[in-house]
Amino acid sequence: MNMQQRVPVTILTGFLGSGKTTLLNRILTEDHGRRIAVIENEFGEVGIDQALVINADEEVFEMSNGCICCTVRGDLIRVLNNLNKRRDKFDYVLVETTGLADPGPVAQTFFMDDELRAEYALDGIVTLVDAAHIEQQLGRSDESTEQIAFADVLVLNKTDLVLDETLDRLESRLRDMNRMARVVRSERANVPVGTVLDLGAFDLDQVLERRPTFLEPEYPFEWTGVYYLDTGRYELSLADGPDPSMSLVAVSGQGTDDAALREGAEWCVRECAEPAKTVQPGEDIPVGEHVNLQLDSPGRKSFFFDVAAPGRVGLFTQHLPEEFDLQLRNADGEEFKLGGNFCSEPACIEEGTDTQRIKGAEVPVEAERTWVAQHEHDDEVGSISIEIEGDADPEKLNAWLGQLLRDRGVDIFRMKGFISVAGESRRFVFQGVHMLFDGQPDREWGDDPRRNQLVFIGRNLDGQSMREAFEACLI
Repeated sequence: MNMQQRVPVTILTGFLGSGKTTLLNRILTEDHGRRIAVIENEFGEVGIDQALVINADEEVFEMSNGCICCTVRGDLIRVLNNLNKRRDKFDYVLVETTGLADPGPVAQTFFMDDELRAEYALDGIVTLVDAAHIEQQLGRSDESTEQIAFADVLVLNKTDLVLDETLDRLESRLRDMNRMARVVRSERANVPVGTVLDLGAFDLDQVLERRPTFLEPEYPFEWTGVYYLDTGRYELSLADGPDPSMSLVAVSGQGTDDAALREGAEWCVRECAEPAKTVQPGEDIPVGEHVNLQLDSPGRKSFFFDVAAPGRVGLFTQHLPEEFDLQLRNADGEEFKLGGNFCSEPACIEEGTDTQRIKGAEVPVEAERTWVAQHEHDDEVGSISIEIEGDADPEKLNAWLGQLLRDRGVDIFRMKGFISVAGESRRFVFQGVHMLFDGQPDREWGDDPRRNQLVFIGRNLDGQSMREAFEACLI
């Protein structure tokens, strides 16, 4: 279908606190002649971005409590399909992702789902970059690097907070990371709408050249190896690797061509959604079940499984085999335990002990495939949501916020929300990143219940103590 017959979609991304909501407000309040449907995504329990979008008559849809890149086949497709029923209400779609999202899987949706491809056309990816904090973020976050590398337009925001020579260095670094993107400098995300809408910039061939695995869906495993096995007992051994455990599914009857490998992968996706069974060294691996191999003991570890009839078995592993020196052997020796584990190393064999080496030849891989691994968020990063009725004492509130930013400002990536301040008829809206805090009175409370909603996104935050400290500010 011609691009003009489909609804253009812009993905708006950027790390936490870079200015996405500010830019979104500018787009929605300017006279550009577009009727825009907005899809927002929150990282946290309380969704408040829609409340921060001001004076917007456009359609706003929010997907809360999760990362949009993790639910790209579910919520995003569902919302976009529901939008089709209201095509007379809009002619453009803006998708604002959470600051912890890799925009790649979001963009994938518009090429992998046939129904969406018929109705929507990806126009471009716009990434907001926080000039004051991007160098620190690049050193600590893979997501911020992905967002920059995948952008069609990079909005270098908050330029008023850094020196000109710093800006020049940052822009040079951004161009080194993504030479195909246009870099636009801004203060408070004040850029012409024409620089971020109607770009026609998303060229699939260009994206595939940059990232050949773009159209591969994400999987909770990195590698598949298919082995032809005769009837008998087999030993799977692994050396020390980067993780103390490894997720694995062994699939019986696995084929070797591309279609069979993909069919097996899709079956394993569903199996991996089930809780994994813990398997210790020396124990058997149940075929057809999601297991978690425990690898925390030092040295090479052995696991076993039995093959009842000749045929192919596929191993779908969380990590690449070379990371653990994974080996599969036919075990034709009698097995004895040593210290609770099976041992297959010659050094373990001592005269007079109950240890015997498990003999057997290594089984060659008949077919193998490397997949796009499922991304993982930084486990240290989380969100704290505070939602409570009542009025805050302004002096206690200022003292608490000041102390919080002094003590934990470096670890607070993003904060936003609104507060009911005693003696004030308007709600107080605030936004911030690290130690920078910006707040101002907003609309009148009117008949709305006076309540407080605050969200903090950061590293190793103590939610309980933060909630108690804020509650102590209430009258």
